[in-house]
Amino acid sequence: MALKPVIGITMGDAAGIGPEIIVKSLAHPELYDTCHPLIIGDTKRLQKADEIVGTGLKFNTIEHPRDALFTPGTVDCIDLGLIPEDLPFGKISPVAGDAAYRYIERTIDLIKDGELQAICTAPLNKEALHAGGHIFPGHTEILAHLVGVEEVSMMLSAPGLRVIHVTTHIGLIDAINKIEPGLVLRTIERAHDTLQRAGIENPRIGVCGINPHAGENGLFGYGEEEDKIIPAIKETHSRGWNVEGPLPADTLFFRAGRGDFDIVVAMYHDQGHGPVKVLGLEAGVNITVGLPVIRTSVDHGTAFDIAGKSIADERSLLEALRQAIELANREKSSHAA
Repeated sequence: MALKPVIGITMGDAAGIGPEIIVKSLAHPELYDTCHPLIIGDTKRLQKADEIVGTGLKFNTIEHPRDALFTPGTVDCIDLGLIPEDLPFGKISPVAGDAAYRYIERTIDLIKDGELQAICTAPLNKEALHAGGHIFPGHTEILAHLVGVEEVSMMLSAPGLRVIHVTTHIGLIDAINKIEPGLVLRTIERAHDTLQRAGIENPRIGVCGINPHAGENGLFGYGEEEDKIIPAIKETHSRGWNVEGPLPADTLFFRAGRGDFDIVVAMYHDQGHGPVKVLGLEAGVNITVGLPVIRTSVDHGTAFDIAGKSIADERSLLEALRQAIELANREKSSHAA
């Protein structure tokens, strides 16, 4: 029987819903049929979450993946022991922000040592992260820094819709200034490569404009589509790729929803996130494209307003795990071939 991939699950911000959605997810015994889940976090915090949600799990605190049991009903946790027992849920904490970074750091070390086949991350809080001394916009940028990659892309995947972003966690004015043909081209290249590896031989890629109606031939904006986007699309056409745009975002997402495109290239954060979030927070998964490791994540935040109340929904984490497993198995198959 083929070996199941070991998926490293980082606990995220301990004051948020990460611990709860992790224990809720691992309470699904069928998860163990397809992977070996391994938590990098704090055992006592997970135990507290288990008490809150009533999942009745056992906990196996370990220092190395070889000591894991990978048995339904038991949570294997590489315990960094960073969270005080009295840390409240739902409040910004520099301790929790620093810990969230340390979980990722340890997970990357395990990846480099060949101990994990993929990473799946529970949410962190950017304010807490900064308060803990780590000035990054989010997970994506931390991971790129730790593996030494200068540029990656955020891809959101939901039923019937994939979106990859040219820019993400920067202000809108800064995003427009940052967009240029080289960046747009590299983003399209990452989308094309990712979908080909997923088995789509000739991906259909739709590219959003920046302005309303994609500029309407210069009526809106200052020629951003002509200067920043069209040169990149022309280059993809010279390669024979199936790329269309720049298109008005509203029209493009409608067409993508009916199946005209395999992926949408969004120019900035809210342009891409909005349509995915409309489909439901439980449906979306965040995938980092361009890393030398597989990384998926929930497509929601730490939800401090409901943390510690046993009402957090684990479905986005389960979907993120499912996609991490699928990508890890595909990667293994491609290497075997």
